[in-house]
Amino acid sequence: MTMVTEEAIRDALSAVMDPELNQDLVSLGMVGSLSIQDDLVSLRIDLTTPACPLKDKIESDVRAALNPLGIAQLDLTFGAQVRSQAGGQKPLLPGIKNVIAVGAGKGGVGKSTVAVNLAAALAHYGASVGILDGDLYGPSLPTMLNLSGPPQVTADKKLLPMERHGLKCVTMGSFVAKDQALVWRGPMLNNALLQFFSDVIWGELDYLVIDLPPGTGDIPLSLAQMIPVGAALIVTTPQAVAVDDVRRAKSMFDQLKIPVAGLVENMAGFTPPGSDQVIPIFGEGGGEQAAQEFGVPFLGSLPIDPNVRICGDGGVPVILEDRDSPVSQALDSMARGLAGRLSVLAETGQSPTAPIPVDNSGKPGCAS
Repeated sequence: MTMVTEEAIRDALSAVMDPELNQDLVSLGMVGSLSIQDDLVSLRIDLTTPACPLKDKIESDVRAALNPLGIAQLDLTFGAQVRSQAGGQKPLLPGIKNVIAVGAGKGGVGKSTVAVNLAAALAHYGASVGILDGDLYGPSLPTMLNLSGPPQVTADKKLLPMERHGLKCVTMGSFVAKDQALVWRGPMLNNALLQFFSDVIWGELDYLVIDLPPGTGDIPLSLAQMIPVGAALIVTTPQAVAVDDVRRAKSMFDQLKIPVAGLVENMAGFTPPGSDQVIPIFGEGGGEQAAQEFGVPFLGSLPIDPNVRICGDGGVPVILEDRDSPVSQALDSMARGLAGRLSVLAETGQSPTAPIPVDNSGKPGCAS
């Protein structure tokens, strides 16, 4: 074998482009480690997310680029270094690389189900993930993730998130009884939300997923005032009225200067057992139509599957309980698509929204 040098390998890899970022692997710093011992070349490529949707493409391109060098043995492995969207700002949440807000124009579209399963999918791939139940009036995480009782408190009165299925979890449901209504005005909600950021020891996270309440009320505005939010994900349903719902949600995120990383269409049809016929119970095509109209990446559709409800009621995300089902496969694809989109936003320098100022009326103001 002709002696292969590290320089020759790096030169070859400089011609391999990341399909989403449109830059070469060397310039992106994705060559994690490289060593040559006799006729064995050991190479690690660090992807921009462990849930990279184009890992197979990158692997194929790397092998094709190195093939002309006549390498006898190639030990090719993959790691991941999730890119941060901090944008040079001093965050309220140090150590958290990406904050993702999951929202919807109205309730009843399965937003919390999508948020929990996408968070679980990212964690399944090896990312460090937290999930915050931002719906303070109607928290869903206690049931969906089987959370009970208050979290632990440190000696300096900081909260430790509960951990389920590889997720760090915080929810108002840990502090309020199930039969107790939370009768709070906006300022009290804002204070509670602030404590979830400033008084919780989240640690190092690749992604923090925030399950927003439905609609366009106080919580999203408060969120944008407090922390840099990297991106938003909109959840909708297939019927034509979905276009109106997406319009409201997209308008809200635009006003808050939060880029929308994608749109998910939930409840996109039901296939009866033993049949191949898909019944569009809630219509069809509304989500994709809305994504096209508003220039939002369409991450795909989720079919109606009773097991989603069964698993959610049992405290286990369906994507972990039944990974081979069509709905889990769709969720997996969405999680990888979202992770890829976040990598693009981080690498292209599109920083998250800075905490936005407000005037005395509480309405968004203009930066001075």
